[in-house]
Amino acid sequence: MGFTNKVAVITGGASGIGRAVATAMARRNVAAVALVDMNPAVDEVAAALNAEIGRDFVVPFRGDTTDSAFRAGVFDAISRGNGLVSLCVPAAGITRDDLAVRVDKATGKARIYPQEQFRLVVEVNLIAPVYWALEMLGRIAEDRAAKGLKKWHPDEGVQGSVVFIGSISSQGNRGQISYASTKAGLEGAAATIMKEAIFHGVRCSLIHPGFTDTPMVRAMGMDYVAKNILPYTQLGRLIQPEEIADAICFMLANAAVSGELWVDAGWHAPA
Repeated sequence: MGFTNKVAVITGGASGIGRAVATAMARRNVAAVALVDMNPAVDEVAAALNAEIGRDFVVPFRGDTTDSAFRAGVFDAISRGNGLVSLCVPAAGITRDDLAVRVDKATGKARIYPQEQFRLVVEVNLIAPVYWALEMLGRIAEDRAAKGLKKWHPDEGVQGSVVFIGSISSQGNRGQISYASTKAGLEGAAATIMKEAIFHGVRCSLIHPGFTDTPMVRAMGMDYVAKNILPYTQLGRLIQPEEIADAICFMLANAAVSGELWVDAGWHAPA
């Protein structure tokens, strides 16, 4: 499945991996991209990408990815005049890192990780990506039904492709009880969608990036990165978003690639 004349939806597109994926798709001649983010900067990013590539292919959408009405509106808007969405990279995500249990030295009382924080991370990192993927799948299924098509046949060619953004933290990472849980949860969701979606000709896979040079990682502080991340990374540096984007495009386009891909720069967590 190539990118020419295809329509894509990317969430978390105002920076980091999402922005890099939009650029990589443009260089592969994608027809249109819905770039979705809560950050007002998504408008400027879209304008910059259109100027960089030399054509108006990116349409910005600002809103909450957990909002189902907003999600449906994005698909409706980008499909008008561009056609059915067949590429989806739901990359929006957040971290709310803290130890699962922390004991106050003064009082001796334990403080457990706030439940409302856990729920927020699950909503953004797990439920929302799954439903952005299902939105595309549902619309492709409806389109096929309207044409009188039932079970997909390989002679038709791949109808759509989804790549979820997992993480090396899915294996467990100190201080990331909520984040790691959501990324591990995406493994189960992707494996299930993979089995169901192919009935409609849609592929689903999952990429596990390592520590990437994004605002989310830089927010940890570069001193922390130098001390706690780089010494355990074989490449000795942060991964560049463009490297992750290239791997994502490979997974989207190559129909023989399924399952999970680890793009971790040889990172191994300390004991």
